[in-house]
Amino acid sequence: MAPERDEMERRRRKRAALEKKRQEEARKMRRKLITAAAIFAACVGLVIYLTRGNTPAADPEGTGPATDTFTAPPTERATEPPDTPTTTIHIKAAGDLNVTDKVVASGKASYGDYYDYTRAFLDVAALMSEADLTLMNFEGNLVGPPYGTETASAPQELVQALDAMGVDILQMANSYAIHNGIIGLNQTLNNIRAAGIEPVGAFTSQAEFQESKGYTICDIQGIKVAVVAFTKGMGGLGLPAGSEDCVNKLYLDYDTEYKKIDYDGIRKILKNLRSEKPDVTIAMLHWGMEHNDSVFESQQDIAALMFDEGVDVILGTHSHMIHEIVHDKENNTLVAYSLGDFFGDASKAGTNYSLVLDIQITKDNEMGTTKIDGFTTTPIYTLSETENNGYRRVVRIDETIAAYQVNFVDKVTGSAKDSMEYALERIEARIDPAAWKAKQEAQKAAEEAG
Repeated sequence: MAPERDEMERRRRKRAALEKKRQEEARKMRRKLITAAAIFAACVGLVIYLTRGNTPAADPEGTGPATDTFTAPPTERATEPPDTPTTTIHIKAAGDLNVTDKVVASGKASYGDYYDYTRAFLDVAALMSEADLTLMNFEGNLVGPPYGTETASAPQELVQALDAMGVDILQMANSYAIHNGIIGLNQTLNNIRAAGIEPVGAFTSQAEFQESKGYTICDIQGIKVAVVAFTKGMGGLGLPAGSEDCVNKLYLDYDTEYKKIDYDGIRKILKNLRSEKPDVTIAMLHWGMEHNDSVFESQQDIAALMFDEGVDVILGTHSHMIHEIVHDKENNTLVAYSLGDFFGDASKAGTNYSLVLDIQITKDNEMGTTKIDGFTTTPIYTLSETENNGYRRVVRIDETIAAYQVNFVDKVTGSAKDSMEYALERIEARIDPAAWKAKQEAQKAAEEAG
């Protein structure tokens, strides 16, 4: 498996330390409350005892004046609570970050020859960093200038900004894996690691693939999380001889028609992964069709294969649009067919809004079982230059609308606010189409009845 990175481990240790500190503070508070309750009960008992001492005793023969009796409540022993029987972690995932001219320019300083993407990600930085593990799909390369759409190359400052906001893993099995050839893939992977992030799904060489076995494993607060990634193709390009395993692929005909699922290749990687006995396995899949909101039969076949081979969570990308999220509680699986675009040109309908997915996972430390408790979503939106004082950035929709309504000094335009309100409706409809349809029918029936 891929070697653990010092910076990634540092962040994990910091999160674990914070969680341990929080739990210790909670224990101290419980002990204080228990002690306070015991003192209070003792005081009450003492008052009653003293009060009874100044009143006539009850007549044993029943001939004298009766007195009320009082039994003090039993005091609770202030003992150290046992170790936590369960551990809960949160894994966050975002969709595609597309390296284009506009995305590159969003970090270009107004003066000087340098880049800074702090402003572009400022509103979502805390959202991304508060998870125990944060994942994203990076559709681009890091091979130096010229930067932008044609080369798909981004400045190193872009991935440094991702690291700063807590991104731990980048999916690199995607359309742009070999956009600049195998040499470009090597440069990109090395530069991602230099930024403190672990790439997954692509490898610098056959030897690295063999060493990693095609996946990476993280230990998060004692929960063993495996992450693997596959792509349907690489923009029509084929891997050269001797580098066939440098990218994990879903199809045998990955450079032409995408019709022949590579069952054996997928199973081989997932079989090796299962031998590691992870608590939870996440598959990041670059699949489907661009700018299409349909889920195809081959995707459903691939999802079934993944789940049969031990995958618990599927995170889909590539269509640049949000698709359905299905949490199967009975089988303890979750599939998000597409998370949309985290940050890009946002020039086509449905690509200017998406979401950050937060999956809660709990391990029963006594039984050794792990459960996907559920998920929440945070709607996000890519503001264009004309919507946001001349610069492009990604924002949380709810908070940005609220800022507009109170006339915040850096508020967006009215048209952007309207677009975000529409986006909220579309996100809800795409995540759970059945629930959305039922909601619309209920509202229509209420209107007709009212």
